Amino acid sequence: MSTPTGSLSILASAVLQPGFEGSDAPPDWVRRWLGEGLGGVALFARNVRDTAQVSALTAALRAERPDVLVAIDEEAGDVTRFESRTGSSRPGNLALGAIDDPELTERVARDLGAELAAAGITLNYAPVADVNSNPDNPVIGVRAFGADSALVARQTAAWVRGLQAAGVAACAKHFPGHGDTSVDSHIDVPRIDSTRDQLELAELPPFRAAIDAGVQAIMTGHLLVPAIDDEWPATLSRRVLNGLLREELGFQGVVITDGIEMRAVADRYGLEAVAVRALASGVDAICVGGDHADEETARRLRDAVVAAVVSGELPEERLVEAAKRVGQLAAWTTAARAEQDPWPGSGPQGSPIGLAAARQAIRLTAEPDAVPLPLDSAAHVVEFAPPRNIAIGAETPWGLAEPLAALLPGTTSIRLTADDLPTGDRLPPSLLAPAVGRPLVLVVRDLHRHDWMAGTVSRVLAVRPDAVVVELGVPERVTGRLHLATFGATRAGARAAAELLAGRS
Repeated sequence: MSTPTGSLSILASAVLQPGFEGSDAPPDWVRRWLGEGLGGVALFARNVRDTAQVSALTAALRAERPDVLVAIDEEAGDVTRFESRTGSSRPGNLALGAIDDPELTERVARDLGAELAAAGITLNYAPVADVNSNPDNPVIGVRAFGADSALVARQTAAWVRGLQAAGVAACAKHFPGHGDTSVDSHIDVPRIDSTRDQLELAELPPFRAAIDAGVQAIMTGHLLVPAIDDEWPATLSRRVLNGLLREELGFQGVVITDGIEMRAVADRYGLEAVAVRALASGVDAICVGGDHADEETARRLRDAVVAAVVSGELPEERLVEAAKRVGQLAAWTTAARAEQDPWPGSGPQGSPIGLAAARQAIRLTAEPDAVPLPLDSAAHVVEFAPPRNIAIGAETPWGLAEPLAALLPGTTSIRLTADDLPTGDRLPPSLLAPAVGRPLVLVVRDLHRHDWMAGTVSRVLAVRPDAVVVELGVPERVTGRLHLATFGATRAGARAAAELLAGRS
């Protein structure tokens, strides 16, 4: 006997995790949907001002449904939603991987989890378990723990243990591995051309480690892996999700999609078809709302799922199974929250353990004739800004100028993009003129990925070989007589670099 349509609607609502607009209170439609079976919501930077405000927001959500899953995409590091107004006070994955101390990683993740739990967040779309084996990857980079699969595996497991010890469910991403790509799935479909044996050696070990560590959820990647399925992206592939993830790796937790409005899948199939196909292929929860944060989108997805069950396109038992897994995750988070001690809060600089870890991550490369540290006077800082990364978000501040000026009063700065630079080999007068007679600090992000940036820095160093180069991205290219790598453009990393340059701690 088939399930009544009204009951199917409740089941379909249970597997959705939509975003919404507003930070002071949930919209009326979200409140209403929670009462009608909505299983979870996703918070974005637009929903976050501070811990107290988020606590009030999540309390209002739980007033409608006590076990609602409240998710956020908080990797710490460059991808921060919770500290998007200030930059993260904790180092990101690449910095933790550079230190490679699993116990420290576990403490940092537990500290983050305690802050999220105190604000009422129960599910975090993190950690990134991708192996950044392609240095030209435009979307992973500093979000990965590194380029070595074994290192990434032990760091991923430590991060999962730490976050979940604080009562927040972890979600390892982007299965089966987004590291060896040169395409951003926000824009198009990346393709992983690894053989099956190569996947076993590189991409899969971190996910195996996450599963062994008890990770509660895994997020799919919108990427094509022909060694497993040459037709469907992983999010829509039964071979990837059921055959590989469930049967071979033995994962029994919740499978969540990456945002389905990303163009890799939305442009090709449409939101409704993506939701239905993903569920049919083994996904349990649909993440949407980064761009489409409205009731109409949620209704379209719910109704499409119901229609697919009625037509037979989506087996009813598959939808029941997905909703059951979401309910089991909600039960886990409810029990985990009840066991947590109150979070003591952070100081004015944010997380103390985060800053300590950022200091430990700094790598200094100095030639014998490099300028001695600390700098002897106020500096001039030139920050080279690459194009905006969609995954990281444009709203998060970054840079070295502000923390260095706080320690060396009188420090000046300028920020340049590719459009600000003249063609040819000329340097703009604004770049060097303020640095006459003063220390010059060149701040870059992923220097190896941007020819305009690398060329300009080389021309500057030809004129000012004493300039200090500070890399806030992946330090694939070390240049200059004195080079500092922070392994991420976080507030914590910038402060640690400024302290080293100014001789403060």
